[in-house]
Amino acid sequence: MRILIVEDDAETAAFIERGLGDLGNHVTSIGDGDEALNLALSQDFELLILDRMLPGIDGLSVLRRLRAAGLAAPVLLLTALGSIEDRVEGLDAGADDYLQKPFAFSELAARVNALGRRSTQQAVVTRLSAGPLEMDLMTREVRRSGRPVLLQPREFQLLEELMRHAGEFLTRTMLLERVWNFHFDPQTKIIETHISRLRSKLNEGGLPDPIETVRGAGYRIRVE
Repeated sequence: MRILIVEDDAETAAFIERGLGDLGNHVTSIGDGDEALNLALSQDFELLILDRMLPGIDGLSVLRRLRAAGLAAPVLLLTALGSIEDRVEGLDAGADDYLQKPFAFSELAARVNALGRRSTQQAVVTRLSAGPLEMDLMTREVRRSGRPVLLQPREFQLLEELMRHAGEFLTRTMLLERVWNFHFDPQTKIIETHISRLRSKLNEGGLPDPIETVRGAGYRIRVE
């Protein structure tokens, strides 16, 4: 899962990030409420772990604003406040679960897994479409205007990410993280090379290019 941790205690954040990363998740960690609000609304996270006491905007205010903006991802609220009233307030603000500090990592991991399963059961997407492009996530088939397009696994992953965000620009950094799981710039033309190969297969026969490139913004699938 793609998980955002919002925790201002660096030691706690590193502990959670390392543990969830070892379980195969793609984890991003930040420690400020304002930054959390912007990041959660601009990127596609599948789960948020949110501390209640944060610098800037407090955790409950972040949660209320995210829900008001339409964020549907499950949120696990972390806090040192453990009264019934505190729990009710957190759940009423839009939290899906509530875990009191200090906590055992095994319990945190179990709650994260439970929320992940619940989220997957609620919305399983098996097909994507954008303009002339259609993608079947179950059979791993891609078609353009009905014509099959044969892609290598990484090309399929790249196109899937672009189609999931059709009409939106995805930056080079976003694609490196989401498709290659790189949290650093490898200083190569890996993205440009794969985009070029993808274009040649999608546009075979001189068809119009559905992938738009804007320098400094990134790549997106055009949606008319």
